[in-house]
Amino acid sequence: MNSQKYKNTKPLLLLLLVFVLPVIGAKVVLSMNLYHGGATNKGELLDPNTSYQSLAMTNPLPKSWQIIYLLPKQCDSQCQNRLYILHQSHIALGRDQDRVIPIILLQQDSDISALGSFDFNTANISPQLAGLMAQQQLIIVDPLGALVMRYQQVDDKQQQILLGKAMVADLRKMLKLSRVG
Repeated sequence: MNSQKYKNTKPLLLLLLVFVLPVIGAKVVLSMNLYHGGATNKGELLDPNTSYQSLAMTNPLPKSWQIIYLLPKQCDSQCQNRLYILHQSHIALGRDQDRVIPIILLQQDSDISALGSFDFNTANISPQLAGLMAQQQLIIVDPLGALVMRYQQVDDKQQQILLGKAMVADLRKMLKLSRVG
């Protein structure tokens, strides 16, 4: 009689395991930080609360996407490559080129002579934003003035070309999904 009772509960236990085991497995994976979400962006996302306003600076071109770069005191070959990649990335946007404006941020001692062969918009930078951009990175700013994503400085020209391609890919995704600007 016991064997008949066991046979009746076997499908019930099996059915229970099929539904409970994945839940327990998922809980273990998440609690041990074994799962890392599938991010497709190539740049580093910034804190959502970082904006021109929070960094004590007025938005130089409101209602448009921006790529900002802080021009250093001495513009060496890496800086020149960075300016070239910024210019070429803007051209590579194609039909979305009108929606994105590259802006060179200037301090009092920035090497303005480096901009001779380029036609970039310029703006004066606030000290708070200058502190954030100390490592010569490129930053994407949305039309509302929020700093969205940054791209760190890389060493050689080949890496900068790859960085430019990554930035264009990220910008295209943002522009496609954007409902502003």
